[in-house]
Amino acid sequence: MESLLSTSSTMLYTAFVLYLVATLFFGGTIRDKHTDNKKSGFVGILAISITILGFLAQLTYFITRWMASGHAPVSNMFEFVTFLGMCLVLAFIIIYFIYRLNILGLFALPIALIFIGYAVMFPTAIAPLVPSLQSHWLYIHVTTVALGSGILFISFVAGIIYLIYNIDQNKRSSRVIWLEVVLYSIFLVIGFIVISAVFNMMNYSANFEYPLNDEVVETEYTLPPIAAPYDGTLLTEDVMKPWFETPSWMHGADAGKKFNTVIWSFLAGSILYGLVRLIFRKRVGALIQPLLKSVKLDLVDEINYRSVAIGFPVFTLGGLIFASIWAEKAWGRFWGWDPKEVWALVTWFFYAAYLHLRLSRGWHGEKSAWLAVIGFGIIMFNLIVVNLVLAGLHSYA
Repeated sequence: MESLLSTSSTMLYTAFVLYLVATLFFGGTIRDKHTDNKKSGFVGILAISITILGFLAQLTYFITRWMASGHAPVSNMFEFVTFLGMCLVLAFIIIYFIYRLNILGLFALPIALIFIGYAVMFPTAIAPLVPSLQSHWLYIHVTTVALGSGILFISFVAGIIYLIYNIDQNKRSSRVIWLEVVLYSIFLVIGFIVISAVFNMMNYSANFEYPLNDEVVETEYTLPPIAAPYDGTLLTEDVMKPWFETPSWMHGADAGKKFNTVIWSFLAGSILYGLVRLIFRKRVGALIQPLLKSVKLDLVDEINYRSVAIGFPVFTLGGLIFASIWAEKAWGRFWGWDPKEVWALVTWFFYAAYLHLRLSRGWHGEKSAWLAVIGFGIIMFNLIVVNLVLAGLHSYA
């Protein structure tokens, strides 16, 4: 088992490195008037080849972890988010061979890297499954949801490319501001990964005890405590003292720790974003825009739509139909208004509205791109906030 886990970890790290290298090669395919088309084509072939090798490495991680644990590795945040990143890469590879658009790789692979980096911030140890997870329908439900979401993420990639290219960065308009807010939010996730990795390498730990449901429980902070648990007591000596307590209305297990992590994510992400703005003296959108000079907007818009047209029915199967069957097997009911179930339904309604507006109302181009970006935001809210903040039957994640 230990050798399988070691192999699994090595393969995930290998996939991360290969995706990073492939991203650099995709960057080398960007054309200008001085670029040799044959050379650019060769670099593109090299980039997609490395991407496929990275996907095979991540698939090996998935298989060896499955063999080590005895069940499909999709039962906690680490396993699910890494699998979600793998589904995104698979969707990108398929879309790439249909449309042969290199610029997609320059945006899709960094998102996969962020997913892997985000995943490894969670506990990676294999733990016994709780009774509600001991069902084959769980694996069918989760893997289908992840595959559908991975395909839908390609619509976000195409949408953000369309918006960065199409919006005039020389004008101070609401469109420019909202686009920059979207890009800034990506920096917040990167900030969480960076700051968590730094303090993990330092083996930082601070323990608190606090009252919860008429008993005193203990929690471990892995980031310096800016916000202490409400009515909590710091047990660890020689660590930074909290600046304030978490508001009392933020209740639930580890509410203070989660609030503290959000604060650190905003601080680290804002610092990274500020450094980029300071170094390059322009908005992030304006910084990226010159890379997209050779992009064909009609093609990007078609990829946006096709990704939703394919991803939506897959998500419907996994997020509603298979999820309902699993819920009946696990809890004896098909629907129970659990926060996760509600937001899965919200996601479904949103993408149904996307297709309706696209096909019936002619929402093509920029309107469609904004919808794709909003849809990505809803899925990420479901993944991060609903899983980690809102209490429900899915809190084991």
